[in-house]
Amino acid sequence: MMFKSEKKTRAALSVMAVMLGAAVAPVSSYAQDASADAGAQAAGAPRLGWYKTCNKQEDNDVCVVQNVVLATGGQLVTGVGLITVSGKVNNKSLQVSVPPARLIPPGIGMQIDGGKPQKIDYLMCMPDRCVAQIPLTDAMVASLKKGTDLVLTSINFRRAPNPIKISLEGFTGAFDGEAVSASKLAESQKSLQDSMQKKADEARKKLEDAQKAAKAQ
Repeated sequence: MMFKSEKKTRAALSVMAVMLGAAVAPVSSYAQDASADAGAQAAGAPRLGWYKTCNKQEDNDVCVVQNVVLATGGQLVTGVGLITVSGKVNNKSLQVSVPPARLIPPGIGMQIDGGKPQKIDYLMCMPDRCVAQIPLTDAMVASLKKGTDLVLTSINFRRAPNPIKISLEGFTGAFDGEAVSASKLAESQKSLQDSMQKKADEARKKLEDAQKAAKAQ
């Protein structure tokens, strides 16, 4: 016989899989080291912005309001998701995904408009990412709606802080609005992939031109 706590744990992990699957859908490869830290600072990194997805999972309705930051090469830099589960399981949580090779004890620091940092403890680390989670409160949602920028800071294996700033523009509309349809999300993700491919092609051409120029000299 399965205890209630075990059922809740399984449900939470199942919901996390839904959130992560949606969050990293546009990503073709993941950072395995500190390369994503540097890539995140590159200007013009492609963005999808804040959006909400909803789906049915067993006897639960799961909605996730999320934003994913990618490096120009397509690696996951930071993904944040506000998860609302209703049905047999009723739960609200905020999850943050960062590349692997993080220091675990410091957790992830969350700041809204330079306010006091709030620590988010890691839930688990996998080969392609580490995930931190904290209960989502109404006060937290209100602060995000009023805020301008969200800064999420993890500590990489070199003990260097890696702050990632995410604009809160569009958050309220995504949180209070309707979920994005599967077709619209697929269209946005394709546009993002095309943008990433274009930037990769441009970067490769610049490198090739520089190599040709060096050989000519």
